[in-house]
Amino acid sequence: MTKEEYMALALSVAESTIGQTSPNPSVGAVVVKGGRIIGIGSHLQAGKEHAEVHALAQAGEGAEGGEIYVTLEPCVHFGKTPPCADLIIKHKLKKVYIACLDPNPAVAGKGVAKLEQAGIEVEIGLGEARALELNRKFFYFMKTRRPYVTLKAAMTLDGKTATSSGDSKWITSEEARLDVHKERDIHDAILVGSQTVIKDNPQLTTRLPQGGKNPIRIILDTNLSIHDDARILDQVASTWIICGNKADVETFSSNHPHIEVMQLPADKIRISDVLDVLGEKGVQSLYVEGGSTIHGAFVREQLFQECHWYIAPKLLGGANAITAVGGESPLFMNDASSLTFTSVEQIGPDIKVVARPKEAR
Repeated sequence: MTKEEYMALALSVAESTIGQTSPNPSVGAVVVKGGRIIGIGSHLQAGKEHAEVHALAQAGEGAEGGEIYVTLEPCVHFGKTPPCADLIIKHKLKKVYIACLDPNPAVAGKGVAKLEQAGIEVEIGLGEARALELNRKFFYFMKTRRPYVTLKAAMTLDGKTATSSGDSKWITSEEARLDVHKERDIHDAILVGSQTVIKDNPQLTTRLPQGGKNPIRIILDTNLSIHDDARILDQVASTWIICGNKADVETFSSNHPHIEVMQLPADKIRISDVLDVLGEKGVQSLYVEGGSTIHGAFVREQLFQECHWYIAPKLLGGANAITAVGGESPLFMNDASSLTFTSVEQIGPDIKVVARPKEAR
């Protein structure tokens, strides 16, 4: 195997844990000596051993004089686990291949410096593009202290998300809806507006055949107007509500003490303020399943990093049917949000299109 193939293996191992390591990144490691793989590891869960620990435990004393391929710069700080750079030095490896550096200020080049000071050769950049894509949400959060925002919508071929009466069940197939549950499973939080809760009464949990992780359910409700019997107020998963300064938080909280309410200082909810609050709470990835109004607010303020559009082979027609992105349209095409398609795939009878703002690339 080539060094590129060893790193590709480390990246594949890391990719298998996407969504289950937050707030930590997904990381893979492979230890090689004499052309043989003697250790493979991945970080499985926040607070548990890092990828290098698992790989070096498998390699044991045989790691001395070998090489390790790591998808992210080894840490140098004491958190819930000891520094991985120290462990690599202890095992006396001769070379470390690192796909990309860690933007976390607690690491940020310090891991490389420590390894080099110990006389270990370091090569950076092997498999970098794939590594950056793998942990794009973590990197974005580390740089901005705001969650990476993905807008999701299910629509007909002519761009309608509901009929003129508001009926939207179901636009897409069971296969597409299953894919949405997979996305919920790998996001920290899911966000909707109060009107979605009132009209559709969703539960917003992850329902996969093999189980899954429920995201934190976040509702934007300016006046705390959702009904007391809304399913999202159950205790199946955590629910946070963000409201304006005129909402009666005291009364609502007395009726729903298990719900966390965050009251903004203004009478209207601004998306930028919401993202600041969520960033302070450590939410790194946000899946927005709101309706036309919520999507319109995110697009208007250009506060999204990715779009997931599920398109069904159906036509509704009609100027009064509801579109995916609401609000006022710009007057000129030059003012449209310019995106780049990153993937297009068929899921059942439907098509999933993923696109990102051009500047995000």
